[in-house]
Amino acid sequence: MNVTGINRRFVWLSPRTLTWLALLVATLVVTKFSERTAQWKGGTWIRDYPTTWVKSPANVISRSTKWLINDATFGLFTFTQLTRGISFVVEQPYNWALAVLSEGFMDGVGRRANQILPPLSWIAVILLVATLGHYAKSWRLATAVGGLFVYLAVFGQWESSMVTLTSLVIAVPIGVGVGLALGLWSYRSQRVERVITPFLDLMQTIPTFAYLVPILFFFGFGPVSALVATIIYAMPPMARVTTLAVRGVDPDIKNFGEMIGCSQRQMTWRILVPAAKTGLMLGVNQVIMLSLNMVIIASMIGAGGLGYDVLESLRRLDIGRGLEAGLAIVVLAIALDRLSQAFSVRGQPERVQITERPAWRRWPRILIFVIVVIATFLIGKVIAGVQTYPESLQITTGSFWDEFISWININFFDTLESIKVFLLQIFLLPIKRLLLAVPWWWTISLVTIAGWNLGRLRLALLCGASATFIAVCGLWDFAMFTLYLCGASVILSMIIGVPIGIWAAHSERAARVIGLAIDTLQTLPSFVYLIPVVMLFRVGDFTALIAVVLYALAPAVRYTWHGIRGIDEQVVEAALVSGCTSRQLLVRVKLPLALPEILLGLNQTIMLALSMLVITALVGTRDLGQEVYVALVKANTGRGIVAGLAIALIAITADRLIGAAARGARERYGITR
Repeated sequence: MNVTGINRRFVWLSPRTLTWLALLVATLVVTKFSERTAQWKGGTWIRDYPTTWVKSPANVISRSTKWLINDATFGLFTFTQLTRGISFVVEQPYNWALAVLSEGFMDGVGRRANQILPPLSWIAVILLVATLGHYAKSWRLATAVGGLFVYLAVFGQWESSMVTLTSLVIAVPIGVGVGLALGLWSYRSQRVERVITPFLDLMQTIPTFAYLVPILFFFGFGPVSALVATIIYAMPPMARVTTLAVRGVDPDIKNFGEMIGCSQRQMTWRILVPAAKTGLMLGVNQVIMLSLNMVIIASMIGAGGLGYDVLESLRRLDIGRGLEAGLAIVVLAIALDRLSQAFSVRGQPERVQITERPAWRRWPRILIFVIVVIATFLIGKVIAGVQTYPESLQITTGSFWDEFISWININFFDTLESIKVFLLQIFLLPIKRLLLAVPWWWTISLVTIAGWNLGRLRLALLCGASATFIAVCGLWDFAMFTLYLCGASVILSMIIGVPIGIWAAHSERAARVIGLAIDTLQTLPSFVYLIPVVMLFRVGDFTALIAVVLYALAPAVRYTWHGIRGIDEQVVEAALVSGCTSRQLLVRVKLPLALPEILLGLNQTIMLALSMLVITALVGTRDLGQEVYVALVKANTGRGIVAGLAIALIAITADRLIGAAARGARERYGITR
């Protein structure tokens, strides 16, 4: 027999692969052994974490929160007075923006209040965003964003959209400002960066429900609490992008600033920040998108607007109204996304001598806007439709969506039930039984071994400590249920997403359609996915699975697509010259070289799946997300924060493991990008 042929056939049996196979066999053996020993008297600790060993910090956190509210003082003022002062400072610009965009300026409070001045008319707001589009780029962008705002008026979403826009007008500048300051501080000091990075990781991975309870305690129910929660959720990307963008400034530009004698302040604001403008605007874009993704959750604590409409529709299972409000959020997101992207690539205007030109020639857009505001205000006194879009001209698609879902349920109920039962029995339940049957100590050992295998001691300690913390806090069963739902959703997302990404990478026509579909999926708020899925499949694990897959599918597609597109053409040509078939080219060349990007897509898919699992707690899951949601309902600060930390540790562990695997793949294949 040909020895070379044997080597080629079994080349995939590397030492690392053999190690993982051995661990898999050992897991099955240990699981079977633990099931038998658990039947012995006093032997249940081998399979289940003993309740007598539970030492959760939840009660300590709850008592600390109450102490901060009731007793903490800084001498001249208490902690409660500090938070109320912050609320007052944030509330003033919010109330002013709300008056300009939605409610108008009022004299008095409550029912006795009289409107002194109305808000900007719908025509004036549309003209304003169109003017910004023209200033940022072109008439084409002006028409597009203006048309999107017309959609909001025509489909009866104007009032709620303006309330949501008010929150963005306040939350986005604060998030951008704080993120910019932290990013510049991290750029100046590596010690600061090492301290801030773990907090940014936690802010991005702890479910928003977990910190809604302490925010409510500190700031009270209302729009200020919603703004604080939105800023915490949306700010971290700006801080990270700022540090990366400033570090990426051309060294020649930095040297030029030093040569002309710039101080540190001048170097920052006149050299580095302007040079990093493109990257910084991408951070601004991320803050806007994350703020919009937060509007539904923020509506639970008093934000109102489109998020409240979606939440109420979910509670009533009103699919038509919910989808209309969700699509309005998407429309608002697309408009703001296009505007922010246009501003990010807009060049500096040429400086010309304009001192001798009249004011109306220098600022024609501002002049036109002011004229329209005054004209609509005066005409609106006579014709109400100029101030507020007439209800008689509004269009609704709610009844269409309700009838469409009803038609699907009537005609395809048996088919949908068959798919549901098949996936439950063949796919979901086996994963659930395996994860819940593996002993807790063996799972901790496996995670630690994975960390050692991929990143040595430091990663092994992180993985082992994270898993141990979850067990000690008494959340092991909830964590395993989370891993079961998250793992099943991620597997299904990758099975669907990777082939679609491959297709998009090889077909321009498919890429255009798939790109549009992925952009739409990414801009839809997470709550919107639940409404039609609940109507079709009712509550339960399968409903949560479908909603998570729809929400987390985009990164699997996009990263696979970009990974294959980014392969060096010379490598592909060399493979073709060597006689590779299309299948060999894909399996042996493109997919291995795109593996680091695919792993990054897997990482993002896991992050989105974990964030969505907290939302799916509303449809009856029994994972850590349910713990967080119950803590929010019961106003139990400690319980919510501990469960949120458990989810964050799962996310951070997965992020570090997959990141280490991606780096290893790059080293094996000599990839430098």
